[in-house]
Amino acid sequence: MELVWLIPALPVAGFLLLLAVGRKLDEPFAGVIGTLAVAGSFLVSCVVALDLMSQPEEKRQFVQTLWVWMPVGSFHVDFGFLLDPLSITMCLFITGIGALIHLYSIGYMKGDPAFGKFFMYLNLFVASMLLLVLGQNLLVTFLGWEGVGACSYWLISFWFDDKANATAGKKAFVTNRIGDCGFMLGTFLVWVTIGSIDYVEIGRSAGAVVGATATAVALLFFLAATGKSAQLPLFVWLPDAMAGPTPVSALIHAATMVTSGVFLLSRLSPIMEHAGWANDVIAWVGAATALLAAGAAVAQNDIKKVLAYSTVSQLGFMFIAIGSYNYTGAIFHMITHAFFKALLFLGAGSVILAMAHEQDMRRYGNLRKYIPVTFVTVGIGWLAISGIPPFAGFWSKDEILAGAWAVDGYGPALWAVGFVTAILTAFYMTRLMIMTFFGGVENWRNPELLADAEPEVPLGADADAVEGADGTGAEATLAHAATATDTHDDHHAHDEHHGLTPDHTPVESPTTMLVPLIVLAGLALIGGLLNLPFSHRLHFLKEWIHPVIVGEHELPEAAVLWVLAIVAITGAVVGIFFAYRVYQQRKVDPAKLEKPVLAHAWYIDDTYAAVVGGPGEAAFQGAADFDAGIVDGAVLGVAHGTDAAAKVLKPVQSGIVRTYAAGVAIGTVALAVFVIMRMGF
Repeated sequence: MELVWLIPALPVAGFLLLLAVGRKLDEPFAGVIGTLAVAGSFLVSCVVALDLMSQPEEKRQFVQTLWVWMPVGSFHVDFGFLLDPLSITMCLFITGIGALIHLYSIGYMKGDPAFGKFFMYLNLFVASMLLLVLGQNLLVTFLGWEGVGACSYWLISFWFDDKANATAGKKAFVTNRIGDCGFMLGTFLVWVTIGSIDYVEIGRSAGAVVGATATAVALLFFLAATGKSAQLPLFVWLPDAMAGPTPVSALIHAATMVTSGVFLLSRLSPIMEHAGWANDVIAWVGAATALLAAGAAVAQNDIKKVLAYSTVSQLGFMFIAIGSYNYTGAIFHMITHAFFKALLFLGAGSVILAMAHEQDMRRYGNLRKYIPVTFVTVGIGWLAISGIPPFAGFWSKDEILAGAWAVDGYGPALWAVGFVTAILTAFYMTRLMIMTFFGGVENWRNPELLADAEPEVPLGADADAVEGADGTGAEATLAHAATATDTHDDHHAHDEHHGLTPDHTPVESPTTMLVPLIVLAGLALIGGLLNLPFSHRLHFLKEWIHPVIVGEHELPEAAVLWVLAIVAITGAVVGIFFAYRVYQQRKVDPAKLEKPVLAHAWYIDDTYAAVVGGPGEAAFQGAADFDAGIVDGAVLGVAHGTDAAAKVLKPVQSGIVRTYAAGVAIGTVALAVFVIMRMGF
């Protein structure tokens, strides 16, 4: 356990090495260094985890203080790490999946002129996330929290010479700053209430944080979580995170940034236990987010955008679990989701590479015969996220639905929203599979099929701006909050994007990309073994994290679990079958389902853009005018008044002694006259 410091140190070392010599290295050496740094961190995490497992349950907590960071009066903050079952579990899947994504990136980013810089950013991203989950206190966690925010900005806008990409990165950065205010205010409130921001002390003193204070703390940190983990109303940045290279999308959506909010609220479970109705808010916001994002995914044509809205929806499931006091379910689904969502994004990258960096699924079709390994592995991810047993997603999602059912009062209603969302998930993922790998027709060989297709318009962008003279899409301003990228993953390994041609023949991805797909497919298949519901002896994950979690509620009895599981499986099959009837058999016109309101994600992002670009811009301009005219005017007025007075008095300060003597004499006479008059003479 003494080696815990090495877990974040190795990616930091990789970042520093690549910062120093990355530009001088030829491919693939920068990628190899970055991959080995994260793989080494994974191996250390495994060793540390085994050592922690060997300890008795009551001793599975280890604090490693590296130095005193802020000794300011009674405010004492150490820079150190907290090792326990929750933090090491996070480290294992962050570094494990992170290493696979690094390996994949060696093949995907081949030929990119900024190859070394890309891996430098990836290493720093992983290191920041490890700092976040290992932090001994809220301030160290916040350092990692801000680190992943900065890295997401650099990576989402990695190809920043494209306006849409640059704006997507700025949007992610600005949106997350709103959530960060909640983190800071929550930290201040914890300090004022408990007198410490150390997690161990918070756990000991949480009983003193009750009533309105506990509710306020929970809501403030939930605001922080809505930013990083993309919940209503701050989810709008995540669909645009696909603007970066596909491995970045996989890292953000699966193993790093979006899981931080779920981790934070789980870490603060001792306070959440006393937060009362704040947990109801968390559960229902998660449910609404899950349902709305699933609906939006139904009408997306960009393969990465479908997966992006899917991530928002799956995160909603995790917050349903948090609000239901079902922390095991939330963490379980976080892990299985990391497996199958990384698989799906990397699989999408393999498809995009095979299709000359085209992302529009309307230009796909029948790809299973060209890229069979990608087809099989993505197919496993499809079944996992759709909730088909025995794949991993079924077990974790079913546990969340069961926990929702057990909530007093509104449990069945919460379960119903989750159940409908699960059906939609099976539907839109089957749609993705059919449009990409089935259909029977290679659509890129028949461009006339798309003659009447409407172009993709970035959400939140004005249509006239999108059709501007430069053809680059929406203006890169906060007023338009340009969100989604266009329908091409414009890989900068090429001087120019030529798109598909009728004689194009897709080919399978290189080995460095296929190996991570195969490993992740295996994890998506067997990941459910972490926490099977059949017996308490099979609740491995729950028993493992039990010492860390406080206030977790029990699931329904076995008979109810069986009924709920059967209903959930039936719903998944119905969703798959209906999508098959619509997109494969064409029994229903897809246009009847793919409504503009869904394609524009319920116009939420468009509304934000209209408000920011209209009243918001006017309000900010008014504030700027007030600052310039009143605040600056007052300050400058004092300066100008002083200057004018100085000019008036300047002649008095002539430097001539006789003038000063005359002034003294006149003053003396005037004073004498005043005194005589006051005495009545």
